[in-house]
Amino acid sequence: MQSFRVGKILGIPVGVNASWFIIFILITLSLTTQYAYLHPAWTGPQHFGFGIVTSLLFFGSVLLHEVGHCVVALHFGIPVKSITLFIFGGVAQITREPERPAQEFQIAAAGPAVSAALGLFFYTIYFLTRDDFEGVAFLGQWLGTINLYLALFNLIPGMPLDGGRVFRALVWRFTGSFERATDVAVASGQMFAYGMIIYGGWRAFYAQKLLEGLWIGFIGWFLLTAAQTTAAQVSFRRALRGIRAEDLMTRECLEVPGSLSVAELVEHHLLRGGARCALITDGDRLRGLLTLHEIKKIPRQEWETTSLQAVMVPEESLKKAAPETPVHQVLQMMIEGNIGQVPVVKDGKVMGVVGRDRLLALVENRLELKT
Repeated sequence: MQSFRVGKILGIPVGVNASWFIIFILITLSLTTQYAYLHPAWTGPQHFGFGIVTSLLFFGSVLLHEVGHCVVALHFGIPVKSITLFIFGGVAQITREPERPAQEFQIAAAGPAVSAALGLFFYTIYFLTRDDFEGVAFLGQWLGTINLYLALFNLIPGMPLDGGRVFRALVWRFTGSFERATDVAVASGQMFAYGMIIYGGWRAFYAQKLLEGLWIGFIGWFLLTAAQTTAAQVSFRRALRGIRAEDLMTRECLEVPGSLSVAELVEHHLLRGGARCALITDGDRLRGLLTLHEIKKIPRQEWETTSLQAVMVPEESLKKAAPETPVHQVLQMMIEGNIGQVPVVKDGKVMGVVGRDRLLALVENRLELKT
């Protein structure tokens, strides 16, 4: 489903998935009904207003849970691409895995710690207002309870939950293998997900709690899918093991001077030779890179008068790899920079280019041959 950007926190784009509106409406209506039951003397708009405020504070709590992960990730120099709220809560898209178990542990534990702190905060509001402001007291009690539940649920030791990542960090610490630790945490997460699906089915059809059971089963299915995705990512990482940038680089990227016009590059090189990028060089020194992505931003009527040097990504801004760089790190550069080619450079000289298409083809071959 489509997501809508609503702002930034700590420079991180925050978005709302279209599915979020479904759960927001359902929670708001549920809370409105509870306020109507507890406070029959209130007017309809008062019930609805408290329902909306409580619902917004709940999702604000979910957002702060994800911000907790992001703050620690940024502390360790790990970029965060975005935060998105959706039907099952929120997700912070951290661009790469931590380098050490301690980092993984702290990043994973930060979210539940924030939720637990919010739970205590809202319970404090409840105790301070329960005698004089019943509506505010109910808000504090509900939010305090739901945040503590959120913290506890996320500490279940199975991927993709935060507790699964904490568990992975501990196994990683004692085994010394990130991949082995991920296998164990994924297996734990799959067992828990299957348990939720079975329990949800029992609640729906044996205990005759249809909607509740279906919801539990649906969450279990989501967790199972996410755990399987994590397992696939580990297989992907295994397929890249032992490969360096120099093993995969090619010279299919053109080397041209910066004085060339965009029109000359497109008409005489890209359209005839099939290359998808051009290295802008001065002798054997790299000055910049130009890809189809940058070319498509330039109006066609300006191609004749625009030099490559004017629109290239300059060398100092490029993601570059050394020949000995592990190729999984090259892939990470591509993901973080949203780019398709990474130049391989040694002592300022271009040795070749690693392209995303070639890299993915290598992974496909290795996975198919189980190497």
